Amino acid sequence: MRMYHLLIPPIVILLIAIFIPLTGAAEESLQIEFHKERETNIQLLDTKERMKRFAFVSPYTFEYPDAVRGIYVTGQSAGSSNFSQLVDLVESTDLNAMVIDIKDDFGYLTFEPEKGSSFGEISKNYIQDPQKLMGTLEEKDIYPIARIVVFKDTVLAKQRPEYSFTENGKVWTNNRGEAFVNPFEKAVWEYNVEIAKLAAEMGFQEIQFDYVRFPEGFETRAERLDYTLGDYANVELNDVKKRVEAVTDFVQYAKEELAVYDVDVSVDIFGYAATIEETPGIGQNFKRIAEQVDVISSMIYPSHWSNHYFGIEIPDKEPYRLVSEYAKVENSVLGQLENPPVSRPWIQDFEAPWIYDGPVTQYGKEEVEAQIKALYEHGIDEFLIWNAANVYTKDVNYLVGK
Repeated sequence: MRMYHLLIPPIVILLIAIFIPLTGAAEESLQIEFHKERETNIQLLDTKERMKRFAFVSPYTFEYPDAVRGIYVTGQSAGSSNFSQLVDLVESTDLNAMVIDIKDDFGYLTFEPEKGSSFGEISKNYIQDPQKLMGTLEEKDIYPIARIVVFKDTVLAKQRPEYSFTENGKVWTNNRGEAFVNPFEKAVWEYNVEIAKLAAEMGFQEIQFDYVRFPEGFETRAERLDYTLGDYANVELNDVKKRVEAVTDFVQYAKEELAVYDVDVSVDIFGYAATIEETPGIGQNFKRIAEQVDVISSMIYPSHWSNHYFGIEIPDKEPYRLVSEYAKVENSVLGQLENPPVSRPWIQDFEAPWIYDGPVTQYGKEEVEAQIKALYEHGIDEFLIWNAANVYTKDVNYLVGK
């Protein structure tokens, strides 16, 4: 249930006090005029102003850590016996946070919402008892962050092709069979933000939006796909700029809509977006997105950079150097902002066999600590660790170099 406190504006109390002494026709006349004016004022108030009259009160109490040091947790892990092992990992180390899937990479909710919810059809009952989950996190003092995958959404794309990208009358999918929905469609914005509100109501302290972008390589296929431009159709910008506007505007919209919940808003973004003005296909402008959020989480996995980036022959083999070179760039970009967000990059705790022809660089204690050490050396005190299977390296010193 959503819990609100109604705040009565002082002007209403004053008007009530004025009306009390009046009687008869004068009282009736003034009341009629007052109600007419009140109805007009209500109609003029936009959503944002109306929301200022309310305040959401969470049933849980969480304190922001000294610095967030977290791990990724799937909905399946959060709802299974694996969760207790992950809790033990956090409790027994200097980790203190979890990023938990609430809307996953396919577009499914990872829990069942209230009966009658319009999201019931897209829910999976992975997290069978959300209240128990949140209670455990509160008890163990683990900071909860809800991950919501936005524009990569095969479920919604198949249900509503008009919200997606189509080719020859069929929903377009990438080489992994994944479909995306259209960032130009404001109905898609609203859909995802409503899910974010459910996560806030569950007690999550931060909403982390992932896949806030167009599909990879969109600039090479934009001409052959069918999709709408919505309100951006007549905007006098080139295609790249239009995509940047749509993505940035979504982030701003989400931040405004979630303000009443008093949650932080974060966005995952490709690390290379910080190194260029804007990405030509996916619509990410690091600086502009950073201006809209509380936290920016660049995905700086060494395996995700092309060979010779930053002059490093194979970045996956040199995690310390890669992260160090990236941190210099990010610090420079964020340093240009008047109110920069918290930097909290995603780092790597997995192997990447797909980038090798021969032996694969193994990621263990030394490689994970190398990334953390590089961040600390450049004044970046927060980080998140990614392993899709939620299997994390043991005996890592998460404060190495501090």
